[in-house]
Amino acid sequence: MKHSIKVRYAIIFVGLMAFMLLSTWCANSWFLERFYTSDKVHILEKAYTEIDNMVAQANKSGKGIIDYYKATYDQDYKNEGPAQKLFRTMGEKYNLMLVLIDSTTDEALMSTSGDRQFLKNKVEDYIFGKDMPDASVLKKHDNYVIQKTYDHRSDSYYLESWGYFSDNKTIFLLSIPLASIRESVSLSNRFLAYVGIVALLIGSIIIYLTTKRITSPILTLANLSEKMSDLDFDVKYNGTEEDEIGVLGNSMNKLADRLKDTIGKLRAANEELQKDIEEKVKIDEMRKDFIANVSHELKTPIALIQGYAEGLTEGMAEDPESRDYYCEVIMDEANKMNKMVRQLLNLTALEFGNDSLQLERFDLTELIRGVISSAGILIQHKEATVKLEDSGPIFVYADEFKIEEVITNYLNNALNHLSGERNIVITAEENGEKALVTVFNTGQSIPEEDLSKLWTKFFKVDKAHTREYGGSGIGLSIVKAIMDSHRQSCGVRNVVGGVEFWFTLECYRET
Repeated sequence: MKHSIKVRYAIIFVGLMAFMLLSTWCANSWFLERFYTSDKVHILEKAYTEIDNMVAQANKSGKGIIDYYKATYDQDYKNEGPAQKLFRTMGEKYNLMLVLIDSTTDEALMSTSGDRQFLKNKVEDYIFGKDMPDASVLKKHDNYVIQKTYDHRSDSYYLESWGYFSDNKTIFLLSIPLASIRESVSLSNRFLAYVGIVALLIGSIIIYLTTKRITSPILTLANLSEKMSDLDFDVKYNGTEEDEIGVLGNSMNKLADRLKDTIGKLRAANEELQKDIEEKVKIDEMRKDFIANVSHELKTPIALIQGYAEGLTEGMAEDPESRDYYCEVIMDEANKMNKMVRQLLNLTALEFGNDSLQLERFDLTELIRGVISSAGILIQHKEATVKLEDSGPIFVYADEFKIEEVITNYLNNALNHLSGERNIVITAEENGEKALVTVFNTGQSIPEEDLSKLWTKFFKVDKAHTREYGGSGIGLSIVKAIMDSHRQSCGVRNVVGGVEFWFTLECYRET
């Protein structure tokens, strides 16, 4: 991952720790010595102020500071006076060495043991400006000066404050040894480097583990959102965090559920819309085909009627026999048109559910015999042989009038396509809860690619739509519509020696 949050957070925190350590090192190197010296200067200024207050208090009692110190001095420190307590505190707390000299009596007082005469001479040399050592003045006040000096005897630096107190007769020297601050800074920086490296390593590990814990749920949410972008809404965030990440995960779960529900509804609506569009296209195609087929089927009879009617009008059939022939042709073609229109109206009513079924119990075998008997003249005219094979009465529950129409259409279709031995075999048998009726006729097989198209309105295997058989191509469409309204099956198959049409019905059972 090119811009990982985990890596960026780790770099930021490690960089911040390194910056803090480097800043501390630079502060130690550049400012610690100044701060140390400034603090010591402040101590000397504070000591001067406190001792000067003590001097003023001694003057009020009519004594100098040295006499005041001696007057309150107790060898056993059992009754320590304010001067002794002040000097001891300065020595113990700040390692401060104090020398006081009364300029009127030349008497000296030291707060710690040491070379009294050396220190006395040293402060007198400062006062009178003799043998001044190499010193850098840090602060200069009205009565005293604070400076940094180097002592060759001890090879060390001191901060010294010397001058007069406010009584203008007491000379003083305050001295604080300065430790080797540079060496202390170097030692402190080395120690800081060791501690900093260890802290940096431990901190880096802690930061890595912490950022990993923080970024792992984020990566999980990223993967979850990627899957959601691929429309996979079954993925869920299973984290138990109660922080902002947990809130985001729960929100994404709710979003996934809502998107899944919404997209599901949209898909269903889209499928319905697609079906409606396909149905509309199908209806438009059917309408176009219907208009074309109806026009084609009506064109010939209308032309014949028009031609023979014009012939009658112009007196082409003057003898009774010719007139009768012309009239028979006109009547025959009119009957064909009337039959086709009634079939179309019947088919439309069936397809749109406007023709309700009249379900009743009847004997299917007896119905088939009646249809065969009614078509006797047509069968003789076609020189056909029709045989019924049955196993006795078969009672079914259906619309008897419409089933009679199915059988009639199958029989007429068989008569129109007879060839060879010109045999038609109708079978009726009961198979469990179903009754099966088949109509076989000898003749040519139907091309396999046309079998499924036979149920389409106006479809004819004869592509030229010739009038040899006189069929309109609507009968099998009516059969399919009737069987669909009964929620039963129908079909056609090529068999040895001819073609076989079939349909099923629900057998009647006493309840």
